[in-house]
Amino acid sequence: MNMLSHVTAESGATTKLRAQFSGRPLWQRAAIAGSPLALLAAAVTLWNSDPSPAAAPSLPLVTVAAPLERQVNQWDDYVGRFEASRSVEVRPRVSGQIVAVHFTDGAVVQKGQLLFTIDPRPFTAALAEARASVASAQSELSLAEINLGRAQRLVEAQAVSQSNVDQLVGRVRSARAALAAAQARVQSRALDVEFTQVRAPIGGRISDRRIDAGNLVGANETLLTTINALDPIYFSFDVPESLFLKTSRQRQAGEANGQMAEIRLQDESGYNWKGRLDFTDNGISQNSGTIRARVVVPNPNYFLAPGMFGNMRLSDGGTANAMLVPDAAIRNDQARKIVLVVGKDNVVVAKPVETGPLVSGLRVVRSGIGKSDRVIVQGVQFAMPGSKVNPRITQIRVAQVAQTAVPQQSSPSASQATLAAN
Repeated sequence: MNMLSHVTAESGATTKLRAQFSGRPLWQRAAIAGSPLALLAAAVTLWNSDPSPAAAPSLPLVTVAAPLERQVNQWDDYVGRFEASRSVEVRPRVSGQIVAVHFTDGAVVQKGQLLFTIDPRPFTAALAEARASVASAQSELSLAEINLGRAQRLVEAQAVSQSNVDQLVGRVRSARAALAAAQARVQSRALDVEFTQVRAPIGGRISDRRIDAGNLVGANETLLTTINALDPIYFSFDVPESLFLKTSRQRQAGEANGQMAEIRLQDESGYNWKGRLDFTDNGISQNSGTIRARVVVPNPNYFLAPGMFGNMRLSDGGTANAMLVPDAAIRNDQARKIVLVVGKDNVVVAKPVETGPLVSGLRVVRSGIGKSDRVIVQGVQFAMPGSKVNPRITQIRVAQVAQTAVPQQSSPSASQATLAAN
């Protein structure tokens, strides 16, 4: 009964307290309750319920760096194709039947190497006939000289007239001329016999044979094969008039003597082939506005072949100072190139620049910026000219890659495949 009475009394007090709190502010409730904790809770509630002022916006974070100043070699880029330094069409010097072929198609041959044999028997017989004619002419000359000597002795005794002596002198001269003609025929027939052996006029890589043994060939007409001299080999390319003028002026100033060239094949990542410019044509084409030039390239292992395509860079003379920035820092502004730099009070400024080639992943800037400028190299997309940024300073470093590196091209894939035998 006592517990029940206590609960009832507490419930009545709670109801009375709720009636006092009803419709009153929180601070009055705390005062009525007289509790310090209640007063603190009320104060916190009031502070949280007040509207807070707007937070200050943060500035974009960008990374800036001074341009990298370096000495660079300057090159001009060209495309072209390789061609043989010498090319010869092998044709027979005499007519006849091919009786033997002495080379393998596509092999490397040396100058003077035997390639074909033409049936020599008709020419050997003609040579023997010519030699016999020489013997006959020599006999006629000897007889004429004997008769002349006898007549000259008789003319002193006035047994032979002077006219007879003159006739004998004429016969001696005629016999000597006949002997010379016979000897010339021997030399001609000997050459014909020599020409029955067709030899390589130059050294190089030979093509396939166009005539098999047993076929008849005509003198100076039938094409037997071709030979290309490939060491050294030529790389031919066309030079635009603007670059030709620049090179000509550098040559006059003594800055372009013996221009060096480096060539890269289509499946190579670097410029592995070296050469030297040795020829420029004597006129500019009116149709294309270019002039033909060539580079001599050593090719001792005959790897390079005529018709191969290549990318070439030609030195335009010496080295030059250059400012280098990451290529990503260069932006396009319609027809011009710009870089964003951070100026006074961290305000972004756009500067037009003249760009050059890539060097180890960095872009050459020929003009427009100085070595003290703070170029935005990261976070360019967050920077707008005229706005403020929060710069973070770094340094530009040359990538640890070869300057000649380009993306490696993959080899053509096979069109078919079969299982290999175990």
